[in-house]
Amino acid sequence: MIVTTFTASPPERRMALVPQVVERLIALGHVVRLPRGVGRSLALADGEFERAGAVMVDDIAAATAEADLVLVMQPPSVEDLDLVREGAIVAGFLDPFFQHELVGALAKRRLRSLCVELMPRTTIAQKMDALSSQASLAGYAAVLIAAERIDKAFPMMTTPAGTIAPARVFVIGVGVAGLQAIATAKRLGARVEAYDTRAVVEEQVRSLGARFVTFDVGETGQTEQGYAKELTPEQLGRQREQMAKVVAGADVVITTAQVFGRRAPRLLSAREVDGMRPGSVVVDLAASSGGNVEGSVAGEEVTTPGGVLIIGSHPMPAKVARDASLMYANNLMHLIAHVFVDGELRSPDDDPIVDGVLLTADGAIRHELLRSTIEGTTS
Repeated sequence: MIVTTFTASPPERRMALVPQVVERLIALGHVVRLPRGVGRSLALADGEFERAGAVMVDDIAAATAEADLVLVMQPPSVEDLDLVREGAIVAGFLDPFFQHELVGALAKRRLRSLCVELMPRTTIAQKMDALSSQASLAGYAAVLIAAERIDKAFPMMTTPAGTIAPARVFVIGVGVAGLQAIATAKRLGARVEAYDTRAVVEEQVRSLGARFVTFDVGETGQTEQGYAKELTPEQLGRQREQMAKVVAGADVVITTAQVFGRRAPRLLSAREVDGMRPGSVVVDLAASSGGNVEGSVAGEEVTTPGGVLIIGSHPMPAKVARDASLMYANNLMHLIAHVFVDGELRSPDDDPIVDGVLLTADGAIRHELLRSTIEGTTS
């Protein structure tokens, strides 16, 4: 099977293939054809890919001309699909619930696609779970950026000139990103509090040395896949009212709440942000999917009239692009090793992972909710 990938386009710096993984794919019996300059976003020379065994060609058109599998980091444009030969498979992040035109084009061109966002939440799929690997790095990077932007030190310091109190960090949403944010902030010496609608995560928060904050918003829980259930508008209102005091006392707030397949819930309004002291920092990890924080803008930093900095950096894992690329490429390598046998894709009837991630096939969108949504908007 011939494998290739697109070159990263700013602001994205992550890649779907790195030399270490190219070498492993070739050991599995695949051929890797890459366009020259593919590694420039990570300062990786063509020679590093060649030493790993890749065949370097002039451009992406030459790379995709014979490719059986095209790996992507970010959803490709509809125009990019014109470069993909008929019968090939596109695999990677496809953002299907917000990229309707792309999904429709994949089906129309009868391209099969493997969408990593649809990976089943099972034990066997953990090593293929790209959402989790990238979320972990997003949580880490969010804390480092906040520590750089805040106007005070994170750890407590006792000096002859006096004692500096530790920074107070409040993490909202205790999924993979939230847990890594908590752990990173604690390592930097901050006093950390965290909140999640799922009470079952309290033990995880406490095990990291943080305090779990509780609010009375009525019945909550999590889905079968382990995601937090979406709150009603009334519950969100009650949550914001009780959260305001904790937010006002924080130097840094990091929000991570996202609902699978939907816009991110609004957790902080301008009123709660205005209650923070000037110089405080808010990092919204859900900025690209609608934002948890009023006023956040994906890819931008905004300072409120009250002097609070709201960071909607996107894509956050690209702040540590080299390690993020290695983790993502490994996720894809494990996916390839599992779903392909002798260069042929397993049948979705025989394998639950293929059944989960196979987004388009035979000219159709396989995900029922997504299919009805897209067909409804185009009818």
